[in-house]
Amino acid sequence: MLTRNIYFKNFSFAKLNKKIFNNLKKTLSENNQILNSLKSSYVDSFDSKKIAKFRNFKNISIIGMGGSILGSKAIYSFLKDKVKKKITFIDNLVDEKKILESKKTELNLVISKSGNTLETISNSNVLITKKQKNLFITENRESFLMKLAHKLKADVIHHNNFIGGRYSVLSEVGMVPAQLMGLNAKNFRKFNNLIKNQKFINQLVINVSNIFSLTKKKKFNSIILNYDEKFSDFCFWYQQLVAESLGKKGKGILPIISTMPKDNHSLIQLYLNGLKTNFYTFFFVNDKYSENINNKKLIKSHYYLRNKKINDIRLAQFRGTEKVFKQKKIPFRSFSIEKRNEYALGELFSFFILETILLGKLMDVNPYNQPAVELIKTETIKNLKK
Repeated sequence: MLTRNIYFKNFSFAKLNKKIFNNLKKTLSENNQILNSLKSSYVDSFDSKKIAKFRNFKNISIIGMGGSILGSKAIYSFLKDKVKKKITFIDNLVDEKKILESKKTELNLVISKSGNTLETISNSNVLITKKQKNLFITENRESFLMKLAHKLKADVIHHNNFIGGRYSVLSEVGMVPAQLMGLNAKNFRKFNNLIKNQKFINQLVINVSNIFSLTKKKKFNSIILNYDEKFSDFCFWYQQLVAESLGKKGKGILPIISTMPKDNHSLIQLYLNGLKTNFYTFFFVNDKYSENINNKKLIKSHYYLRNKKINDIRLAQFRGTEKVFKQKKIPFRSFSIEKRNEYALGELFSFFILETILLGKLMDVNPYNQPAVELIKTETIKNLKK
Protein backbone atom coordinates (compact mmCIF):
# COMPACT_ATOMS: atom_id res chain seq x y z
CA MET A 1 0.00 0.00 0.00
CA LEU A 2 1.20 3.52 -0.84
CA THR A 3 -1.26 4.88 1.74
CA ARG A 4 -4.39 3.49 3.40
CA ASN A 5 -6.36 4.72 0.41
CA ILE A 6 -4.07 3.74 -2.48
CA TYR A 7 -2.47 0.45 -3.46
CA PHE A 8 0.60 1.10 -5.64
CA LYS A 9 2.52 -1.37 -7.77
CA ASN A 10 5.84 0.17 -8.82
CA PHE A 11 7.86 -0.61 -11.94
CA SER A 12 9.22 -4.16 -11.73
CA PHE A 13 12.85 -3.00 -11.91
CA ALA A 14 12.42 -0.80 -8.83
CA LYS A 15 15.52 0.27 -6.86
CA LEU A 16 16.01 2.97 -4.23
CA ASN A 17 18.29 5.69 -5.63
CA LYS A 18 20.18 7.46 -2.82
CA LYS A 19 20.95 10.51 -4.95
CA ILE A 20 17.26 11.08 -5.71
CA PHE A 21 16.39 10.32 -2.08
CA ASN A 22 18.78 13.05 -0.93
CA ASN A 23 17.39 15.38 -3.61
CA LEU A 24 13.90 14.80 -2.25
CA LYS A 25 15.03 15.46 1.34
CA LYS A 26 16.60 18.72 0.17
CA THR A 27 13.43 19.72 -1.71
CA LEU A 28 11.28 18.99 1.33
CA SER A 29 13.57 21.00 3.61
CA GLU A 30 13.39 24.08 1.37
CA ASN A 31 10.78 26.76 1.90
CA ASN A 32 9.00 25.73 -1.28
CA GLN A 33 5.82 27.79 -1.47
CA ILE A 34 4.16 25.36 -3.87
CA LEU A 35 4.70 22.43 -1.50
CA ASN A 36 3.53 24.64 1.37
CA SER A 37 0.16 24.96 -0.38
CA LEU A 38 -0.30 21.18 -0.03
CA LYS A 39 0.00 21.29 3.76
CA SER A 40 -2.73 21.52 6.36
CA SER A 41 -0.94 24.61 7.72
CA TYR A 42 -1.47 26.54 4.46
CA VAL A 43 -3.29 29.80 5.18
CA ASP A 44 -5.98 30.57 2.60
CA SER A 45 -6.14 34.11 1.27
CA PHE A 46 -9.86 34.34 1.97
CA ASP A 47 -12.16 34.42 4.95
CA SER A 48 -14.37 31.32 5.11
CA LYS A 49 -17.29 33.65 5.84
CA LYS A 50 -16.87 35.03 2.31
CA ILE A 51 -17.51 31.54 0.91
CA ALA A 52 -20.38 30.75 3.29
CA LYS A 53 -22.76 33.16 1.58
CA PHE A 54 -22.29 31.31 -1.73
CA ARG A 55 -22.72 27.75 -0.43
CA ASN A 56 -26.49 27.55 -0.96
CA PHE A 57 -26.27 28.04 -4.72
CA LYS A 58 -27.21 24.80 -6.49
CA ASN A 59 -26.30 25.72 -10.07
CA ILE A 60 -22.74 26.97 -10.51
CA SER A 61 -20.58 27.70 -13.56
CA ILE A 62 -16.80 27.65 -13.19
CA ILE A 63 -15.01 29.62 -15.91
CA GLY A 64 -11.27 29.18 -16.43
CA MET A 65 -8.53 27.59 -18.50
CA GLY A 66 -5.75 25.07 -17.89
CA GLY A 67 -4.49 24.90 -14.31
CA SER A 68 -7.15 27.36 -13.18
CA ILE A 69 -9.90 24.78 -13.73
CA LEU A 70 -8.48 21.29 -14.37
CA GLY A 71 -7.98 20.57 -10.66
CA SER A 72 -11.50 21.51 -9.59
CA LYS A 73 -12.91 19.58 -12.55
CA ALA A 74 -10.94 16.50 -11.43
CA ILE A 75 -12.34 16.89 -7.91
CA TYR A 76 -15.92 17.24 -9.13
CA SER A 77 -15.76 14.28 -11.52
CA PHE A 78 -14.12 11.92 -9.03
CA LEU A 79 -16.40 12.84 -6.11
CA LYS A 80 -19.53 13.65 -8.08
CA ASP A 81 -21.69 11.23 -6.09
CA LYS A 82 -21.01 13.31 -2.96
CA VAL A 83 -21.82 16.65 -4.62
CA LYS A 84 -25.49 17.58 -4.62
CA LYS A 85 -25.14 20.48 -7.03
CA LYS A 86 -25.01 21.10 -10.77
CA ILE A 87 -21.53 22.33 -11.70
CA THR A 88 -20.80 23.41 -15.29
CA PHE A 89 -17.17 23.80 -16.33
CA ILE A 90 -16.37 26.35 -19.04
CA ASP A 91 -12.81 25.33 -19.95
CA ASN A 92 -12.75 26.12 -23.66
CA LEU A 93 -14.22 28.82 -25.86
CA VAL A 94 -17.99 28.53 -25.43
CA ASP A 95 -20.35 26.89 -27.89
CA GLU A 96 -24.16 27.13 -28.10
CA LYS A 97 -24.69 24.24 -25.66
CA LYS A 98 -22.60 25.90 -22.95
CA ILE A 99 -24.36 29.23 -23.53
CA LEU A 100 -27.75 27.55 -23.02
CA GLU A 101 -26.53 25.73 -19.89
CA SER A 102 -25.13 28.95 -18.44
CA LYS A 103 -28.55 30.66 -18.53
CA LYS A 104 -29.57 28.45 -15.58
CA THR A 105 -26.48 29.48 -13.61
CA GLU A 106 -27.01 31.15 -10.22
CA LEU A 107 -23.31 31.72 -9.48
CA ASN A 108 -20.31 32.24 -11.78
CA LEU A 109 -16.89 31.45 -10.34
CA VAL A 110 -14.27 32.98 -12.64
CA ILE A 111 -10.63 31.93 -12.19
CA SER A 112 -7.50 33.32 -13.86
CA LYS A 113 -4.13 33.88 -12.19
CA SER A 114 -3.20 36.80 -14.45
CA GLY A 115 -6.75 38.09 -14.80
CA ASN A 116 -6.10 38.49 -18.53
CA THR A 117 -6.46 34.94 -19.91
CA LEU A 118 -7.96 35.49 -23.37
CA GLU A 119 -10.43 32.59 -23.37
CA THR A 120 -11.56 33.31 -19.81
CA ILE A 121 -12.24 37.00 -20.41
CA SER A 122 -13.99 36.16 -23.72
CA ASN A 123 -16.23 33.57 -22.06
CA SER A 124 -16.95 35.91 -19.16
CA ASN A 125 -17.94 38.61 -21.65
CA VAL A 126 -20.44 36.28 -23.35
CA LEU A 127 -21.82 34.39 -20.34
CA ILE A 128 -21.97 36.66 -17.30
CA THR A 129 -25.15 38.64 -16.65
CA LYS A 130 -25.94 41.22 -13.98
CA LYS A 131 -28.73 38.98 -12.62
CA GLN A 132 -26.23 36.33 -11.57
CA LYS A 133 -23.95 36.33 -8.57
CA ASN A 134 -20.27 36.37 -9.42
CA LEU A 135 -17.09 35.42 -7.57
CA PHE A 136 -13.56 35.93 -8.93
CA ILE A 137 -10.20 34.35 -8.10
CA THR A 138 -7.31 36.34 -9.56
CA GLU A 139 -4.05 38.05 -8.60
CA ASN A 140 -4.32 41.29 -6.65
CA ARG A 141 -3.29 43.57 -9.51
CA GLU A 142 -4.83 45.58 -12.30
CA SER A 143 -6.31 43.29 -14.94
CA PHE A 144 -9.40 42.78 -17.07
CA LEU A 145 -11.02 40.47 -14.52
CA MET A 146 -10.25 42.75 -11.58
CA LYS A 147 -11.91 45.66 -13.42
CA LEU A 148 -14.88 43.44 -14.34
CA ALA A 149 -15.25 42.31 -10.72
CA HIS A 150 -15.30 45.92 -9.50
CA LYS A 151 -17.83 46.85 -12.18
CA LEU A 152 -20.11 43.98 -11.10
CA LYS A 153 -19.45 44.73 -7.40
CA ALA A 154 -18.41 41.10 -7.06
CA ASP A 155 -16.27 39.48 -4.37
CA VAL A 156 -12.63 38.79 -5.27
CA ILE A 157 -10.38 36.12 -3.73
CA HIS A 158 -6.70 36.76 -4.27
CA HIS A 159 -4.71 34.16 -6.21
CA ASN A 160 -1.23 33.97 -4.67
CA ASN A 161 1.26 34.96 -7.37
CA PHE A 162 3.85 32.39 -6.26
CA ILE A 163 1.65 29.39 -7.18
CA GLY A 164 1.45 28.54 -10.88
CA GLY A 165 -1.86 27.28 -12.25
CA ARG A 166 -0.95 23.61 -12.65
CA TYR A 167 0.33 23.45 -9.05
CA SER A 168 -2.58 25.36 -7.54
CA VAL A 169 -5.18 22.62 -7.02
CA LEU A 170 -4.85 22.50 -3.21
CA SER A 171 -4.69 26.30 -2.91
CA GLU A 172 -7.63 28.70 -3.26
CA VAL A 173 -7.96 27.75 -6.95
CA GLY A 174 -9.11 24.22 -6.19
CA MET A 175 -10.31 24.50 -2.62
CA VAL A 176 -12.81 27.34 -3.12
CA PRO A 177 -14.65 25.26 -5.76
CA ALA A 178 -14.38 22.21 -3.46
CA GLN A 179 -16.03 24.14 -0.63
CA LEU A 180 -18.76 25.37 -2.95
CA MET A 181 -19.35 21.70 -3.84
CA GLY A 182 -19.89 20.99 -0.14
CA LEU A 183 -16.55 19.17 0.33
CA ASN A 184 -14.09 19.61 3.19
CA ALA A 185 -10.89 21.29 1.96
CA LYS A 186 -8.93 20.10 5.01
CA ASN A 187 -9.37 16.49 3.94
CA PHE A 188 -7.37 17.10 0.74
CA ARG A 189 -4.34 18.64 2.46
CA LYS A 190 -2.58 15.68 4.10
CA PHE A 191 0.92 16.41 2.78
CA ASN A 192 2.35 16.64 6.31
CA ASN A 193 1.31 13.05 7.01
CA LEU A 194 2.56 11.77 3.65
CA ILE A 195 6.11 13.05 4.01
CA LYS A 196 6.35 11.35 7.43
CA ASN A 197 5.35 8.03 5.83
CA GLN A 198 8.64 6.31 4.95
CA LYS A 199 6.95 3.81 2.64
CA PHE A 200 5.36 6.65 0.67
CA ILE A 201 8.72 8.44 0.40
CA ASN A 202 10.60 5.29 -0.65
CA GLN A 203 8.05 4.37 -3.31
CA LEU A 204 8.04 7.94 -4.64
CA VAL A 205 11.85 7.98 -4.95
CA ILE A 206 11.97 4.54 -6.60
CA ASN A 207 9.22 5.63 -8.98
CA VAL A 208 11.00 8.87 -9.99
CA SER A 209 14.29 7.00 -10.42
CA ASN A 210 12.66 4.49 -12.76
CA ILE A 211 10.88 7.10 -14.89
CA PHE A 212 14.13 9.03 -15.28
CA SER A 213 15.89 5.78 -16.23
CA LEU A 214 13.21 5.08 -18.84
CA THR A 215 13.68 8.51 -20.44
CA LYS A 216 17.41 7.76 -20.71
CA LYS A 217 16.40 4.67 -22.73
CA LYS A 218 14.42 6.91 -25.13
CA LYS A 219 11.04 5.97 -23.64
CA PHE A 220 9.35 9.38 -23.64
CA ASN A 221 5.68 8.44 -24.12
CA SER A 222 3.80 8.09 -20.84
CA ILE A 223 0.60 6.19 -21.68
CA ILE A 224 -2.10 6.51 -19.02
CA LEU A 225 -4.45 3.50 -18.97
CA ASN A 226 -7.49 4.76 -17.08
CA TYR A 227 -10.13 2.22 -15.99
CA ASP A 228 -12.48 4.67 -14.25
CA GLU A 229 -14.61 7.16 -16.17
CA LYS A 230 -14.92 9.48 -13.16
CA PHE A 231 -11.12 9.61 -12.98
CA SER A 232 -10.67 10.95 -16.54
CA ASP A 233 -10.46 14.60 -15.50
CA PHE A 234 -7.72 13.78 -13.00
CA CYS A 235 -5.78 12.31 -15.94
CA PHE A 236 -6.20 15.59 -17.84
CA TRP A 237 -4.90 17.47 -14.79
CA TYR A 238 -1.90 15.12 -14.66
CA GLN A 239 -1.35 15.52 -18.40
CA GLN A 240 -0.95 19.30 -18.13
CA LEU A 241 1.24 18.98 -15.02
CA VAL A 242 3.75 16.70 -16.77
CA ALA A 243 3.70 18.25 -20.25
CA GLU A 244 3.93 21.89 -19.19
CA SER A 245 6.44 21.31 -16.37
CA LEU A 246 8.92 19.05 -18.19
CA GLY A 247 8.59 19.95 -21.88
CA LYS A 248 11.62 22.26 -22.22
CA LYS A 249 15.13 22.37 -23.75
CA GLY A 250 14.20 19.69 -26.27
CA LYS A 251 13.33 17.35 -23.38
CA GLY A 252 10.13 16.14 -21.81
CA ILE A 253 7.61 13.34 -21.33
CA LEU A 254 4.52 13.10 -23.54
CA PRO A 255 1.48 12.04 -21.45
CA ILE A 256 -1.19 10.30 -23.55
CA ILE A 257 -4.54 9.33 -22.02
CA SER A 258 -6.11 6.03 -22.99
CA THR A 259 -9.64 5.08 -21.90
CA MET A 260 -9.91 1.49 -20.79
CA PRO A 261 -11.27 -1.06 -21.46
CA LYS A 262 -12.56 0.72 -24.59
CA ASP A 263 -9.07 1.02 -26.05
CA ASN A 264 -8.62 -2.74 -25.83
CA HIS A 265 -10.54 -2.64 -29.10
CA SER A 266 -8.40 -0.02 -30.83
CA LEU A 267 -4.98 0.72 -29.32
CA ILE A 268 -3.92 -2.32 -27.28
CA GLN A 269 -2.38 -4.02 -30.33
CA LEU A 270 0.02 -1.08 -30.69
CA TYR A 271 0.76 -1.01 -26.96
CA LEU A 272 1.65 -4.71 -26.92
CA ASN A 273 3.42 -5.18 -30.23
CA GLY A 274 4.16 -1.73 -31.62
CA LEU A 275 6.47 1.11 -30.62
CA LYS A 276 8.94 0.46 -27.80
CA THR A 277 9.14 4.14 -26.76
CA ASN A 278 6.33 3.91 -24.20
CA PHE A 279 5.91 3.30 -20.50
CA TYR A 280 2.52 2.92 -18.84
CA THR A 281 0.53 3.99 -15.80
CA PHE A 282 -2.60 2.02 -14.84
CA PHE A 283 -5.38 3.66 -12.80
CA PHE A 284 -8.19 1.60 -11.29
CA VAL A 285 -10.81 2.66 -8.73
CA ASN A 286 -12.27 -0.04 -6.50
CA ASP A 287 -15.83 1.25 -6.70
CA LYS A 288 -18.29 -0.45 -4.35
CA TYR A 289 -21.29 0.92 -6.19
CA SER A 290 -21.67 -0.74 -9.58
CA GLU A 291 -24.47 -2.17 -11.70
CA ASN A 292 -25.23 -5.89 -11.36
CA ILE A 293 -25.27 -8.24 -14.33
CA ASN A 294 -28.80 -9.59 -14.94
CA ASN A 295 -28.39 -13.36 -14.52
CA LYS A 296 -31.71 -14.11 -16.22
CA LYS A 297 -30.50 -12.63 -19.52
CA LEU A 298 -27.33 -14.74 -19.68
CA ILE A 299 -26.88 -17.77 -21.92
CA LYS A 300 -25.01 -20.89 -20.82
CA SER A 301 -21.73 -19.97 -22.55
CA HIS A 302 -21.54 -16.80 -20.44
CA TYR A 303 -22.54 -18.13 -17.02
CA TYR A 304 -19.13 -16.97 -15.73
CA LEU A 305 -20.73 -13.53 -15.58
CA ARG A 306 -23.37 -14.65 -13.06
CA ASN A 307 -23.53 -12.55 -9.87
CA LYS A 308 -20.90 -10.20 -11.22
CA LYS A 309 -20.95 -6.41 -11.15
CA ILE A 310 -19.75 -4.19 -14.00
CA ASN A 311 -16.76 -3.19 -11.87
CA ASP A 312 -15.87 -6.89 -11.43
CA ILE A 313 -15.48 -7.11 -15.20
CA ARG A 314 -13.40 -3.93 -15.22
CA LEU A 315 -11.17 -5.34 -12.45
CA ALA A 316 -10.68 -8.61 -14.36
CA GLN A 317 -9.60 -6.63 -17.44
CA PHE A 318 -7.28 -4.45 -15.35
CA ARG A 319 -5.56 -7.46 -13.77
CA GLY A 320 -5.45 -9.37 -17.03
CA THR A 321 -3.79 -6.46 -18.83
CA GLU A 322 -1.26 -6.07 -16.01
CA LYS A 323 -0.37 -9.77 -16.34
CA VAL A 324 0.14 -9.57 -20.11
CA PHE A 325 2.29 -6.43 -19.75
CA LYS A 326 4.40 -8.22 -17.14
CA GLN A 327 4.80 -11.28 -19.38
CA LYS A 328 5.91 -9.07 -22.26
CA LYS A 329 8.26 -7.08 -19.98
CA ILE A 330 6.56 -3.79 -20.87
CA PRO A 331 7.39 -1.15 -18.22
CA PHE A 332 4.35 -0.16 -16.17
CA ARG A 333 3.22 0.95 -12.75
CA SER A 334 -0.31 0.80 -11.38
CA PHE A 335 -2.46 2.66 -8.88
CA SER A 336 -5.51 0.99 -7.38
CA ILE A 337 -7.56 3.57 -5.51
CA GLU A 338 -9.35 1.76 -2.71
CA LYS A 339 -11.60 4.60 -1.51
CA ARG A 340 -13.36 7.32 -3.50
CA ASN A 341 -12.84 10.20 -1.09
CA GLU A 342 -11.06 13.53 -0.59
CA TYR A 343 -8.13 11.89 1.21
CA ALA A 344 -7.24 9.63 -1.73
CA LEU A 345 -7.49 12.46 -4.24
CA GLY A 346 -5.37 14.80 -2.10
CA GLU A 347 -2.71 12.08 -1.77
CA LEU A 348 -2.61 11.59 -5.53
CA PHE A 349 -2.33 15.33 -6.19
CA SER A 350 0.59 15.51 -3.73
CA PHE A 351 2.32 12.41 -5.13
CA PHE A 352 2.33 13.62 -8.72
CA ILE A 353 3.29 17.21 -7.88
CA LEU A 354 6.31 15.91 -5.95
CA GLU A 355 7.12 13.43 -8.73
CA THR A 356 7.07 16.18 -11.36
CA ILE A 357 9.24 18.61 -9.37
CA LEU A 358 11.84 15.88 -8.76
CA LEU A 359 11.83 14.81 -12.42
CA GLY A 360 12.35 18.45 -13.44
CA LYS A 361 15.47 18.64 -11.28
CA LEU A 362 16.83 15.35 -12.67
CA MET A 363 16.15 16.44 -16.26
CA ASP A 364 17.74 19.85 -15.61
CA VAL A 365 14.63 21.83 -16.54
CA ASN A 366 12.71 24.42 -14.54
CA PRO A 367 9.44 22.66 -13.62
CA TYR A 368 7.73 25.93 -12.64
CA ASN A 369 7.71 28.01 -15.83
CA GLN A 370 6.18 27.64 -19.33
CA PRO A 371 7.99 30.09 -21.64
CA ALA A 372 6.82 28.56 -24.93
CA VAL A 373 3.15 29.00 -24.00
CA GLU A 374 3.63 32.76 -24.03
CA LEU A 375 4.66 32.62 -27.72
CA ILE A 376 1.21 31.38 -28.76
CA LYS A 377 -0.49 34.05 -26.64
CA THR A 378 1.60 36.80 -28.27
CA GLU A 379 0.89 35.64 -31.83
CA THR A 380 -2.83 35.26 -31.09
CA ILE A 381 -3.07 38.85 -29.86
CA LYS A 382 -1.19 40.06 -32.97
CA ASN A 383 -3.72 38.28 -35.21
CA LEU A 384 -6.68 39.75 -33.35
CA LYS A 385 -5.28 43.27 -33.69
CA LYS A 386 -5.01 43.03 -37.49
